[in-house]
Amino acid sequence: MRVTSPAPPGAGRSLFSSAQKRNVILGLLLILATLALYNPVVHHPFVNFDDDRYVTDNINVRGGLHWSTIKWAFTTYDEANWHPLTWISHALDCQFFGLNPAGHHYTSVLLHALNAMLLFWVLWRATGATGPSLFVAALFAVHPVNVESVAWVAERKSVLSMLFFLLALGMYQRYVRKPSVARYSGVAALYACGLMAKPMVITLPFVLLLWDYWPMTMKSRSGADQDDAPYRFFWLLLEKIPLFLLALGSSIVTVKAQKAGDAIGSMVEYPLKARLENAVVAYVRYIGKAFWPEGLSPIYPHPGSSMKMWQVAAAAMVLLTITGMVVAARKRRYLLVGWLWFLGTLVPMIGLVQVGTQAMADRYAYLPFVGLFIMVGWGVRDWAEAQHVSRGWLAGVGAVCVLGLALMAHRQIGYWGDNLTLWTHAVEVQPGSFIAQDNLGGALLNEGRYDEAMQHFRMAVAIDGTDPMSRLNIAADEQRHGHLQQAVEQFNKLVVTTKDQRYRATAFSDMGYAYLNLGDLARAKQSFGAAVSLRPRTLRAWIGLGVVAQKTGDPAAAVRAYSQALKIQQWDLGYFLLGRALQQGGKDAEAQAALDEARRLSENFDQLQKASDALLAK
Repeated sequence: MRVTSPAPPGAGRSLFSSAQKRNVILGLLLILATLALYNPVVHHPFVNFDDDRYVTDNINVRGGLHWSTIKWAFTTYDEANWHPLTWISHALDCQFFGLNPAGHHYTSVLLHALNAMLLFWVLWRATGATGPSLFVAALFAVHPVNVESVAWVAERKSVLSMLFFLLALGMYQRYVRKPSVARYSGVAALYACGLMAKPMVITLPFVLLLWDYWPMTMKSRSGADQDDAPYRFFWLLLEKIPLFLLALGSSIVTVKAQKAGDAIGSMVEYPLKARLENAVVAYVRYIGKAFWPEGLSPIYPHPGSSMKMWQVAAAAMVLLTITGMVVAARKRRYLLVGWLWFLGTLVPMIGLVQVGTQAMADRYAYLPFVGLFIMVGWGVRDWAEAQHVSRGWLAGVGAVCVLGLALMAHRQIGYWGDNLTLWTHAVEVQPGSFIAQDNLGGALLNEGRYDEAMQHFRMAVAIDGTDPMSRLNIAADEQRHGHLQQAVEQFNKLVVTTKDQRYRATAFSDMGYAYLNLGDLARAKQSFGAAVSLRPRTLRAWIGLGVVAQKTGDPAAAVRAYSQALKIQQWDLGYFLLGRALQQGGKDAEAQAALDEARRLSENFDQLQKASDALLAK
């Protein structure tokens, strides 16, 4: 038993019916309008917020797409996620565009434009209503909240997973009209691909049940009406068990990945009460940003346990009121479907399982806001019909709304134009965010404005004393000014207060160089060893171990350390140091080969020798 829908518009006619031709043109115009709106991003750089970890500094990605890359993508939990298709997508961009950000940005823009077109097509094929379908897709295409998902290269996972989600939804509609194992397998395969891009789409089986309620009509395959709603629902639920099993598997893998990356906040940091309170308020904040998208930021700090009870009570009242209204409007099924779409698809990102330090995020709204747009699109149509509003007038008002949102999106896209602009805006919107302060400090460092940068790092550590990035930069500043003991104190505070293995490894590595400058070779070796035990691919720590070994008269250990460094990255200084260590060990022929390789890779061999002498002299 399963639910089927009426034949789509144009069924039984020529493949190129007038309605289809019109909607193909509308779909292409929607793609072109979306590409035009987002075209400025091709001039944007990578941002100093995860783009380095995903692309520019990721040695598994930046080399392009190879079999080793694919194997790594399917086996790694890097960035506290298991999303192999996202890694492959980034590697493919590097294969074609290298590290030119224009190509990476345009891939994301193109995926977003395709998503807008697919959303229009899926809605129209399901409902036969061109106007509301186009309006919903246009809202999705131009809404400022979606800028983060499109203009941020590291968020490729959102636009890619949405592509597979919409393809799966479209395939499901084909399956409903003519059920077959092949079509159901297509739904499952596309769903699996979506999960392998980002587990955000895990709620697809839930969405399909909503889709059975509306816009799919409640009839059996034979066309006979079924009055027994529980009986109908049982078979619809049973039909989706394989998809729920995929969701369960994805949930298990996602939790393992996030635990491996120490991304899940503990109940001590975020008590259950604080999570529930934030979730209730966040739902209402998302609704507010859907209808008035001002003050958007890459970061919204979690309030922890500081939420006021009146805020939670007011937010809960808003949610209960809307729920009551949509349940009461039973004849307008799209209201309940859109509302439950919004509530349900946000559940994985609403913070009940707290991942990261944010209270909410614009990128989390990429899929859920479609539910709100459906409520608006069909709600306005029904209101206009009841009030006998002409289609021309309605289309004009809709176009003005879309244009207004597009102008706001254009402004929001501009904030992503460079790191300094992005994080200056973020600090203006969310001055209490230590992450925004950190990233603005990083942008100022890249501009050579060290004193201004340090002000923001000190603001960040004042907001959150456990923030590793600000500690690391404060320590580096102390080290740069020769205040080595103060730098060591900052490094020690960092390794005690943070669980992030990347920051701890970096802190131990940098602390090793501080001890080198202090002449404490034993503690330097201990610090470098701690770094590589935490992160075996910490390049500078292996170099430090080699330097310590040379300075203590152990050339064999130095050769081993430099060789490990060269396995991570082959570069001129590494070969030069290896050559010096081999010379020290009396292996002249091997030493000469290493030095020749250093000379081949180096643009200035004399400068390379000076750098080596300075390092070994510490």
